[in-house]
Amino acid sequence: LQFACLDASLAMKPVFEKFRTVILTSGTISPLNFYPKMLDFKPKILKSFDMTMSRDLICPLIVTKGSNHTSLSSKFEEREDTQVIKNYGNLLVEVCSLIPDGIVCFFTSYRFMEDIVLRWNEMNILNKVLEHKLLFIETKDVAQTSIALDNFRRACDIGRGAVFFSVARGKVAEGIDFNGHYGRAVLMYGIPFQYTLSKILRVRLDYLRENYGINEADFLNFDAMRQCAQCVGRIIRSKQDYGVMIFADKRYTRNDKKEKLPKWIKDQILSHDTNLSTDVAIKKIDSFLRELAQPFKHNPKFLYDEHRIEQINKERMEKTSQDGENVIPSGDSKPTATETVEGAVVQDQVMAE
Repeated sequence: LQFACLDASLAMKPVFEKFRTVILTSGTISPLNFYPKMLDFKPKILKSFDMTMSRDLICPLIVTKGSNHTSLSSKFEEREDTQVIKNYGNLLVEVCSLIPDGIVCFFTSYRFMEDIVLRWNEMNILNKVLEHKLLFIETKDVAQTSIALDNFRRACDIGRGAVFFSVARGKVAEGIDFNGHYGRAVLMYGIPFQYTLSKILRVRLDYLRENYGINEADFLNFDAMRQCAQCVGRIIRSKQDYGVMIFADKRYTRNDKKEKLPKWIKDQILSHDTNLSTDVAIKKIDSFLRELAQPFKHNPKFLYDEHRIEQINKERMEKTSQDGENVIPSGDSKPTATETVEGAVVQDQVMAE
């Protein structure tokens, strides 16, 4: 006998009843219109913010084919293809030879990861990876995974570099950060869909369709892309972090997938970076890393320019003057940019959705 909650709104209901105002914010809440349906509330404001960066610090690329132009996909019908597996491996080898420090690879399931690692070993691909970096693998054993993570970090700290193989929806994908030199690149092998033959998932899909009008395909795509965003977001944990995000599956070019990525990732994907072969992607990564290596003068960025700040202050003083309040301080001092309307100025802050 197994119990499962089919309605996420039950967990949020006490919060909405207790507080008049509730703010839901995260870097992976996308698309926004899904959450009011699933959590059963009517939002007053739906807003997705840009990420404020001094320069482009992430390089998201959609790699759809190998250097021999064989399509890349983790679809069940294609994942056993020798050319697909070989091209996935060659992509990893090329990335390891170019990118320093730590690299994280996410697979759609433990079974897929185990199968592809065995095939890579037979093809001598793992030995080629080990020429550049050490290799560590997440397992279902929590203690072994913790030891692997510690050794992975140690290898990055001493300059040897390392690769960590992990699984979407696993322990690492859900809560381990690869900030700084621990995560200079992340590879997402395939799209992490749930196992569609799961009885619990089938019941939940029926429940969402009957009660909230959410059809099966929309929910499965939403859930998969949310997991994908959580995985690739492991390497960007502060405004100092930078890294490469590789979406290795031809299906990421489709709008029903790409449009469900968070705005801060989606806005960085250029139109000519959505259908790349391995060799072209490597050239783009090399260019990205070379650009970041150049001297850079940091110029603080504000959400509002000086003209808009002065306009806001003027409007505030006019409004408070009409209310009969003395808002002009003694002397000739004027409010500075960082003393203006609360929340109007945020300097170099990553604004999450």
